Amino acid sequence: MDDQAQPPPPSNSKEHDDPAPEDDDDPSSTVLDLTSFQLHNLDSVELPPSLTELDLTANRLSSLDTRIGTLSNLTKLSFRQNLIADAAVEPISGWDALSGLEELVLRDNKLMKIPDVSIFKKLLVFDVSFNEITSLQGLSKVSSNLKELYVSKNEVTKIEEIDHLHQLQILELGSNRLRVMQSLQNMTNLQELWLGRNRIKVVNLCGLKCIKKISLQSNRVTSMTGFEDCVALEELYLSHNGISKMEGLSTLVNLRVLDVSNNKLTSVNDIENLTMLEDLWLNDNQIESIEGIVEAVVGSREKLATIYLEHNPCAKSPNYSAALRQTFPSIQQIDSHIFA
Repeated sequence: MDDQAQPPPPSNSKEHDDPAPEDDDDPSSTVLDLTSFQLHNLDSVELPPSLTELDLTANRLSSLDTRIGTLSNLTKLSFRQNLIADAAVEPISGWDALSGLEELVLRDNKLMKIPDVSIFKKLLVFDVSFNEITSLQGLSKVSSNLKELYVSKNEVTKIEEIDHLHQLQILELGSNRLRVMQSLQNMTNLQELWLGRNRIKVVNLCGLKCIKKISLQSNRVTSMTGFEDCVALEELYLSHNGISKMEGLSTLVNLRVLDVSNNKLTSVNDIENLTMLEDLWLNDNQIESIEGIVEAVVGSREKLATIYLEHNPCAKSPNYSAALRQTFPSIQQIDSHIFA
């Protein structure tokens, strides 16, 4: 997952005046994919009662067809990339027949608040990214069974109303206006935390010992302390911050990917114990010594496959690439150079 990725543009393969999709008269149909038909409504579409999955991605829907609320077998429903606003989505709070829904996608619409989805007691995946949501108020009504929550690219200023989401495994809040990491203490099953492109200054992970991926790229972080208890961590992304010293990493013995590019580092430290390290991004810093890097990553000598050092003073040495290849037998890529 990339918390800086943009949604794909709408498909232009079908204009709005194209013929509507052929009616599906098979009452036993379970999957209906209407992606990119540029539909303004579903008047000409048959919705078999047996449907378990309905994908309405990349259309021009501004209202919800009430027939959807009768599809009692539905487990996956996507309205991604439409024109749905708050008032249009309100009816779903009364769709009792859909109480078994497991995945609801409202990504890339015109929502300004979290819709009421309390009716969906079995909801596992909830996506409201790429909207205009300013607050997480309303999440308290979301099922405590939820495993994946996506609210990236909105206008959220505070992490709140997630204390009950004990089963959450993925939390995506990138590209918002967050300043403080909070309300994470109950996320004991969290595997991935994506907070890139916010305004966070201090790392506060509340001792999340099971987490495997963390992204805090493009924030205002100046210190790497705060990750010490995240002993299961495998991927850590901290690029585009204001970090001047590598520290607090020695306990992260399972780390495979470390990205500290585009910071203010002058040396490489505290990664001698990271024997599982495979990818190391150090580019766009102020690191002077190639010897210091070699000494620092000697613990991962047998594993290191990729290292980025370009745009550092040490990378101006004509033989720095050869020195790295000689030291690390598993190296496959140095900067943009890939070795067979």
